[in-house]
Amino acid sequence: MSGSSGRSEATGLYHERQRLELCAVHALNNVLQERLFTQEAADEICKRLAPDARWNPHRSFLGTGNYDVNVIMAALQSVGLVAIWWDKRRPLEQLSLAGVLGFIVNVPSNVSLGFLSLPVRRRHWVAVRQLDGTYYNLDSKLKAPIPIGGETELRLFLQEVLSQGPCELLLVVPHEAEEARSWLSTVK
Repeated sequence: MSGSSGRSEATGLYHERQRLELCAVHALNNVLQERLFTQEAADEICKRLAPDARWNPHRSFLGTGNYDVNVIMAALQSVGLVAIWWDKRRPLEQLSLAGVLGFIVNVPSNVSLGFLSLPVRRRHWVAVRQLDGTYYNLDSKLKAPIPIGGETELRLFLQEVLSQGPCELLLVVPHEAEEARSWLSTVK
């Protein structure tokens, strides 16, 4: 893989690396497995979501990214997909993986300046996607995708992430899967 993004020869996965506060853009592109969104496209979505706002509430005040969930949801809708918020009160056994294209997880993240870690926590968007039966962590802060494993390992990974405090899980599904609720298993 060359530069900060591209397709890995080893895994065949597209993976963008972290730049500025663009983790939402990277998570979108990583879960979709191609560069469909840019900072400019995300900024345009912000303007559509809050056309009259003096300071746009959907992104960083500095204009460096840090997009909120509304931008992710609107971006996915623009390509015929839907983000479904997973109710953490449900057991992950109720998650039907067959109807899910991928996942975007919002996790707390430490802020650092070079090698200096600051006592500040921000929110960070992470993509998870399956290729050839293996799920991968496509976090833009990683140098390369990390294999998670199969369905059992994915559920364990998601459970571990969700148990680490204020985290949110979005299921990325086609519009038809949302309507049919095929992402939800009837298992109790």
